[in-house]
Amino acid sequence: MKPSRMAPRPLKRLVPAPLLSLALLGLWLLLNRSLSAGHFVLGTVLALAIPLLTAGLRPLPVRIRKPGAVLRLALTVMADTTKSNLSVARLLLAPGRRRHPSGFVHIPLDVRDPNALAVLAMIVCITPGTAWAELSLDRSMLMLHVLELDDPAAVIADVKQRYEAPLMEIFE
Repeated sequence: MKPSRMAPRPLKRLVPAPLLSLALLGLWLLLNRSLSAGHFVLGTVLALAIPLLTAGLRPLPVRIRKPGAVLRLALTVMADTTKSNLSVARLLLAPGRRRHPSGFVHIPLDVRDPNALAVLAMIVCITPGTAWAELSLDRSMLMLHVLELDDPAAVIADVKQRYEAPLMEIFE
C-alpha cells in the first residue's frame, strides 16, 4: 500500500494540528496566569478539542515554504499596525486635522492559495484604519476600506509589496 493511501495514525487523528494545540494550551495557561493542574488539564482538553472541531474550517493543510519570510512579514505587520494605531489616535484626538477622506480601494490579487488569502484578510482587517475588507468571489480582487485615502495607487502598491508578495513567498 502506498504511504499516501494509508489510514491516518491514531495520534494524528487525535492531534491533527500539533502546533495549533500547543499554541492553544500555551495561550490558555498564559491568559489564566496559572500552571495549576486544573488549568493544565482544561487547557489540554481545549487544545485537543478545538483543532478537531474546527478541522473543516481549514481550507488546506498549511505548508510554509520559507520560514524566514514569516518572521519578516510578522515584523512588517507589527510595524504597520503600530504606525496605523498612531494615525488613528491622531484622528480620534484631533478630528479636525483629517488630511484626506476615507474611501474604498480595489486591489487586484495575484495570490491564490486559500491560506495566504485568509492571512491577507486577517492582516488588513486587524490593521487600524481599515474598517472593512471584501474578497471577490473569484478571489482576484480585494476591496478595502481605508480611513484616510490620499492615493489609491500607493495603497495598492503597499498591500501588494508589503503583504501579498511575502505571502506568496511563504505559501506558494
